[in-house]
Amino acid sequence: MLTAPAKNDYRLGFTSLASETNLAALPIEGSIPPWLTGTLLRNGPARFEVGSDRYRHWFDGLGMLHKFGIGGGAVSYANRFLRSNGFVEAERTGRIACSEFDTDPKRSFAEALGDRLSGRNLTSNNANVTIVPFRDGYLALTETIAPVAFDGATLETRGELAYDDALPGQITTAHTHYDRARRATFNIVTQVGRKSQYQVVRIPDGTLRRELVGSVTVDKPAYLHAFSTTERYVVIVEYPLVVNPLDLLLRRKPFIENYRWEPGRGTRIHVIAKDGGATAGTYETEAFFAFHHVNAFEEGDTIVLDISAYADAGIVNDFKLDNLLADEAGKIARAELRRYRLVPGRSAAEVRRIAAPATELPSIAPRTATKPYAYAYGVDAAGADGVATFDALVKVDVRDGSVTRWFAQGAYPGEPLFVARPGGTDEDDGVLLSVVLDANAGTSSLLVLDARTLSQLGRATVPHHIPFGFHGLFR
Repeated sequence: MLTAPAKNDYRLGFTSLASETNLAALPIEGSIPPWLTGTLLRNGPARFEVGSDRYRHWFDGLGMLHKFGIGGGAVSYANRFLRSNGFVEAERTGRIACSEFDTDPKRSFAEALGDRLSGRNLTSNNANVTIVPFRDGYLALTETIAPVAFDGATLETRGELAYDDALPGQITTAHTHYDRARRATFNIVTQVGRKSQYQVVRIPDGTLRRELVGSVTVDKPAYLHAFSTTERYVVIVEYPLVVNPLDLLLRRKPFIENYRWEPGRGTRIHVIAKDGGATAGTYETEAFFAFHHVNAFEEGDTIVLDISAYADAGIVNDFKLDNLLADEAGKIARAELRRYRLVPGRSAAEVRRIAAPATELPSIAPRTATKPYAYAYGVDAAGADGVATFDALVKVDVRDGSVTRWFAQGAYPGEPLFVARPGGTDEDDGVLLSVVLDANAGTSSLLVLDARTLSQLGRATVPHHIPFGFHGLFR
């Protein structure tokens, strides 16, 4: 049975935020470093019901953009719903209109036919996961093909952008990787069909033209949320959460319910050259699942891959809203930080655990991407008092597995992003930025921590709660 979340309950983070606001200055506790200047943009779900219809999964909620402007020790805040197809149709009809990750709309055959004949676009573009820069603005992304453009100053939605190519494919990963040397963004596009493929694509700067780099043909495509890159390679981890192509094409069920956990397949790791697209190796390891990669780099010809790994795909069901909002919600699974070494000439990947359950929504200092590094940051579901969500920020030293934690009673943090101090030379010389729910107060804050020690420097408080989100960027 579900109940309305109490004001001091972590479940407030899984309830809707209806208002759009623009606040010139937030109250600040402590101090914001004077050198910290820029904009923190965040993306995530913020509306979990439409009329009497309810979304089934955390990932399904209609997306909202959040902007924290930081400078001169002050912080401003604004938020705005992304005007996706799902949001526009929900406003028009008062019902859920588009299929999402784990929710399908309740439409009769006649209604579905009428929508088709009217020419309405009811393909979901609820891009509530990540944000990337694009031309004079930004793109909001999710795992559906079409990105949604928005204005970084006003958060106004500019509309869905169509790629300028004829590349086939129905699914993409939400996390792209930018390659400065090649002046291009890399991503994976999955084509589901009689011969399904993971297609590595390169998108040159300033364009929406996807160029096919290379591909891997598979019988049953896996659910892929992210991938890794090194200086020379793209690394695809194929978990045994897979789908029969016909089931996905017919779509008798919500998207993710068509996938099945088949641990007997094990996990395969494919390495594709960025230049030329040749397969440089395929490695096998035990069955596991992950949403997020942490970092990857090369040691000679060996690839080192760090990933936030789960024993199985149960975490997908843990994030169903019925589970998260239940009166006696169970603890969610906890990811552990693992390191995989891919040695040429060997078929099996070497694996070791870097740290006990520690990191989800992982991040690193941006300058260390594709390079050897010392620190990974993230959130952890430590499970204090039976809390079924993330309740701690963590810093993991990947060299020795030591973990530093930030925790406050009744506080529930989101993804931490590292911002380097100008002139700093040490990898952790800077701050971490995280949006944190204070369930006791019913408000959320931008938390600023010293990245060396995870001690609090300051926080800027918004006068309402911000639903738990996913990813963002600082510029």
